Amino acid sequence: MSKAKQKEEAIKRMRILKLMPQVIKDFEKNNKVYYSERQNAMFNAVLYWLDNNDEYVQIVKEFEQKHNVLVYHCQLTHLEFGDCLSLLYVSEDEDEWAMEKEELAQGYTYCYVRNLDCEYDSDWGSIGLRPSMGGVVRTA
Repeated sequence: MSKAKQKEEAIKRMRILKLMPQVIKDFEKNNKVYYSERQNAMFNAVLYWLDNNDEYVQIVKEFEQKHNVLVYHCQLTHLEFGDCLSLLYVSEDEDEWAMEKEELAQGYTYCYVRNLDCEYDSDWGSIGLRPSMGGVVRTA
């Protein structure tokens, strides 16, 4: 599987999520990944460049290498049990892509959630997402 094919799929998913056009363009042209942060329940998403945070860059890099995936966006949520960075990615399994896009359009996706405060509590699972101000916020 080529990274170029995964990238094409990632761009389709970014459009489904209604990410800001500049976010999609930066990913498409420069492989720049952003993350959306919801600082508290009162605010919508705030967008940041992932490469402004060395820890997040390292997490994504190791995750991509270990699982042969392409991360296209992250979502940071502050929860009572820790700060959680959800990694949205495209796997190599093309047979799953159509279903994954349908789920994304319905407001949820399967991803890896890294607990930044306690790595032991990190896990795979489905999360709810909704578009917000060019980024996404986690709903569940």
